[in-house]
Parts: sequence; structure tokens; C-alpha cells
Amino acid sequence: MSTHDHHLHGPGCGCGANTALREAASDAEAYAREVVAETLLRAIVPQASMRRRFLTALGAGSALAALTAILPHGAVDALAAAEKSGPLEKKDLKIGFLPITCATPIIFAHAAGMYSKEGLNVSLVKTAGWALVREKTLAGEYDASHMLSPMPLAITLGLGSSAVPMALPAIENVNGNAITLHVKHKDKRDPKQWKGFKFAIPFDYSMHNFLLRAYLAEHGIDPDKDVQLRVMAPPDMVANLKSGNIDGFVVAEPFNQRAVYEDIGFIHVLTSELWEGHPCCAFAATTEFATKNPNTYGAIVRALIHATRFSSNPENRKGVAQMISGPAYLNQPQVVVEQVLTGRFADGLGTVRNVPNRIDFDPFPWQSMAVWMLVQMKRWGYLKQDVSYRDVAEKVFLATDARKRMGELGLDAPKANYKKHTIMGKVFDAERPQVATAERARG
Repeated sequence: MSTHDHHLHGPGCGCGANTALREAASDAEAYAREVVAETLLRAIVPQASMRRRFLTALGAGSALAALTAILPHGAVDALAAAEKSGPLEKKDLKIGFLPITCATPIIFAHAAGMYSKEGLNVSLVKTAGWALVREKTLAGEYDASHMLSPMPLAITLGLGSSAVPMALPAIENVNGNAITLHVKHKDKRDPKQWKGFKFAIPFDYSMHNFLLRAYLAEHGIDPDKDVQLRVMAPPDMVANLKSGNIDGFVVAEPFNQRAVYEDIGFIHVLTSELWEGHPCCAFAATTEFATKNPNTYGAIVRALIHATRFSSNPENRKGVAQMISGPAYLNQPQVVVEQVLTGRFADGLGTVRNVPNRIDFDPFPWQSMAVWMLVQMKRWGYLKQDVSYRDVAEKVFLATDARKRMGELGLDAPKANYKKHTIMGKVFDAERPQVATAERARG
């Protein structure tokens, strides 16, 4: 372990914070009251700076307790009624996941009892790789799964698998990845020096693949000719970097940070520095499952939105790291997971960085993001036929459904399904995807 890792490695917490966190997160009624109270506070004190002063003066707990006490009678019951539309069609579920921090909402919802509060008995199944996740979901062995956000688009189009309509109601995380190089390449920070490099990517239909390809192309490197891209399960990447089988990788956390922890790699760039707020992983199911089990499907999504919101609060990050880092979930040193979730981390270059948005959690599935993914599939030859990007995006990325469910929980949701994205200094406009495709093909 490096000096900087030792600096960040603190003793385990014996204060009972983990127990308190679990109790707070799993108490559905208290959670619903908190959501409504916060909504009421925003209405009463719309200015953010004044709200912060109010909460500081009274203490957040006391302030929310006071607001909860004056809630209209039955407000929480009404909220619960709005959430639940009927009996669950299926209570015993298998949900697949990969042991990466992108899966935090799916994992935390399990660890904190949020599924059980919805009446669900969820078994989380740790899975070795993305191809296996796809196979088991399509075979019906998994009722739903943690997926890379481009996967439901690809599956719907029959890219890499049989064509099966998929539903993506929630993004799990934004940002949360990095390009990591072997420590022997510290003198090769310019991508123009990477000709001949071997990079690992987790899957063809991944944001990792598309962002790395776009990044290389921006620096004049042809990702299909000048470097080798090897699909590899995320847990295997650190060992392959150590053995010299690869020069670097782009992957979800905690494996970038684990490479630093092991003194074999350094973080070249966070993907948030390429595209701030880019999507990474998502929750998805077949459209058939969602259609046949609408109440069960809705219950899962509610639990995930609860978990996503809770995990997005910086004050909860250390406790969340403690709960998800163990053998049943990520099976990683807690300090590694904590560095990822809090954004205070050693980068392997001798610096301790503070990047609070290194990973974040926002459930809204922007359809403009889906269009960008489809453009990349077309650009790099994965998608051969011409399709309407908007039609596919709107069929798979269920923005309207997400907005409805977020609104029922008193959460702010975007009013539009599309927006412009700044990616590596260039504005991507989903309204003009064909132009974007041509420009990027030249670049």
C-alpha cells in the first residue's frame, strides 16, 4: 500500500453509524415522511442558501422532525397509496449484478432492506461478466438485472444477441469510471504515445468502450488499428495489469482505485472529466417481464429510486461504503470503496485528489444519452442498419415512467427527455444525430 493510501486508510468506525444508517434507510414510513418534509421545506423556503441556514440553525434532524409533525394528516399514507397500485404478481425475485460500485443502488437496496419493505424477497446474484448477465436475463434465470446502460439498446436491436425488447426505467449511476494505466507508463500521459497499447474494456456495448474510443479518436488514435481492445471481466483487470498482459483499462470502480491501492496503476483521467454526468450502469428487465408484472416491476423501481436518492447524499457515502464493501457484495477493502464514493482518493501519481462527483447517482434516463450511445454503435460498426435513434431511445429509456415515479416520491425530475451534452469539449445535440455522426467519423 502506498504512502497516500495509508494516509487515506482510517480505522473502522465503532460508533454504530452503520447500524443507524441501515435503520434509517430501511424505515420506509420514516423515509417517506422525510421526502415529503423536504418537499415542504423547498416550498416554504425556495432559496437554497436560506434552507441551508435554516437547517444549520435548527439541525437537520430537528428541522425535518418539526416539518414532519405539521404534515397534513394522511400525507404519508397518500404517498404510499400513490406508489402501490395493486398486489405483487411475483414476490420472489432473482436480480443479477456485477460487483462494482455502479451497482450501489441495487446492492444498497438489498443491504438496507428496501426491497423487503416493498414486499419483495430479492436474491441478488453476483455474476462474473456482462455476457453472462445478458444470457441469464434473456433466458429468464434473472427476473431483472444490473446492466451497462447501452446493453438494453443493443439487445432490443439484436446486436450481439437475439433481439428482445428491453425496458430501462432507471439509470443506476453517472460518472464512476476512469482510464487507468500501468505505473510503467507514467511518462506516457499523451494518448498519441499509446500506439501498440493493449487496453481492457468490460464489454463491447458499454460506455467504457464508447468513451475510450471517442477519447482515442480525439487524439488521433484509431481504436481499431492503433491499439488492441480486449473484452475482460472487471474483476480480472487488475491482475492482468499486474502481470503485464495489458497496458491499461477503462472500467467501473472500484478497480481503478484498486490498481492504485496495489501500487500497479495510476488514474490517467476520470471519465467525469471527459463527460460530466455521463451515464454508466442501469437497471433493466425485458419488456415482457415489466408488462406481465407491472406492480412487481414498479416495486423494484421504487426501491431503487429510494436507494439511489439515499446513496446520492454525500453525508451517507461512508456508511454506504461500509455496507456494500463486504464479501457478499463488492468484496473489496472498505478504504478503496470509500475513496470512490467520497471522491477523496489517491491517484497513483503522488496526489490525493478531492472530486466529490467522481461517482454520483441519478436515476433519470435521458433519452438524449441513449441517442449518443446509438450514434457510437453506428460510428464504430456495431450497428449496421439504419434506424431511428429517437424511436429506439424512446422505446427503451423510459423517461416518462421515471418522471412519474420520481414525482410520486416528491423528487425533482427533469421536464424534458432530451438535452445537449458537452463531451470532450464538443456539444452533442441529439436533435441532429446524423450531423454528429458525420463530424465524429471525420474526427
